[in-house]
Amino acid sequence: MAGNQENKLGVLPSQALIKLIEGGAITAPPAPGAKLAAQVQPASVDLRLGPTAYRLQSSFLPQSDTVVNKMSDLVMYDLGLEKGAILERGAVYLIPLMEELSLGAAVRGKTNPKSSTGRLDVFTRVITDNCSRFEEISAGYVGKLYLEVVPRSFTIKVKTGQRLNQLRLFIDGTPEEEGHFLNRKPGLAERALFSLYQTEELLFGPDGTFITQPGARLVDDGLLMGVDLTSDNGGPIGYKAKKNSHVIDLEKVAHYCADEFWEPIYPPRNGRLILEPEEFYIFASKERIRVPMSCAAEMVEFDAGSGELRTHYAGFFDPGFGYGKQGEVKGTKAVLEVRPHDVPFIIEDGQILFKMKYERMSQKPYIWYGAEIGSNYHNQVLRLAKQFIHM
Repeated sequence: MAGNQENKLGVLPSQALIKLIEGGAITAPPAPGAKLAAQVQPASVDLRLGPTAYRLQSSFLPQSDTVVNKMSDLVMYDLGLEKGAILERGAVYLIPLMEELSLGAAVRGKTNPKSSTGRLDVFTRVITDNCSRFEEISAGYVGKLYLEVVPRSFTIKVKTGQRLNQLRLFIDGTPEEEGHFLNRKPGLAERALFSLYQTEELLFGPDGTFITQPGARLVDDGLLMGVDLTSDNGGPIGYKAKKNSHVIDLEKVAHYCADEFWEPIYPPRNGRLILEPEEFYIFASKERIRVPMSCAAEMVEFDAGSGELRTHYAGFFDPGFGYGKQGEVKGTKAVLEVRPHDVPFIIEDGQILFKMKYERMSQKPYIWYGAEIGSNYHNQVLRLAKQFIHM
């Protein structure tokens, strides 16, 4: 593997990612006034759109072939992104990313949409040559990265260099290498997570007090969390995307009036809300979560049999989320992007909708999630994507 790498197991932190960039394991064409290291987050690297988007007939996985070969008979037309281009709602696009990888045999990767991408209901996932799964990059991968982009609720305008998704890198090992409390992969085993829960106070209730007895909330390698359908001030408890709205230019921040794109949802009288199939909703979690500097987290489904809901479009949570550098922050709400499938689905206040999976860092990052990295969501409650002016 080019460059130095961490010897410890787990998610690679900011300083290790910068070493990989300096050593040539993560490369990209030079961009005027931009450095690849500037894309580094506490536990991930932002990935940038390349100069061309390809409109496809359908999504695909290359399996045992290259992406270029597999997509050759699926391309309908291409779009230049240098000056910006419109991606239509409901259409499938494939965009080669600017970054390429040359990973060592011990390093694998996973990708996820960035927060603003998920909150705009823009469905993205990475594919690589010879892969059979979306978003997962095999250990030792050498080659290009391709981003599938499907705007679901809104037509969007994108441009070369914009960052719609991010890459997290891992070094795995065996249980013997790190003790029997830990799994082969960076996810924390339940006993280790319980210890972390108590020492770092991971979950706070709506009133801001630490939940001392997590009970059934702590399962396997994560914490179960619920949805908040109440409001202290009578304001919205969620938003539902409107159909046939105007184009959203992703470059514009605090530009669009939210009420032109979103229908506010107010607290239901009986504490129950019916979600319509294939509609897109945004809610906040009932609890406040913390991710200490020794961990990263990912929002995942907690039980495929619990209902036909997708609740984790943008799933990465960096070290320091709801925590700060020294534990000075007492939890932050997670925002849920929810789309029911097939049939109407009732949710109730506090109902469990997702799991926050904790993964150990190979080393504490030098930077942490929050105002230091210019995050738009470090102090969030219920909040739409950064492109909107809140109602």
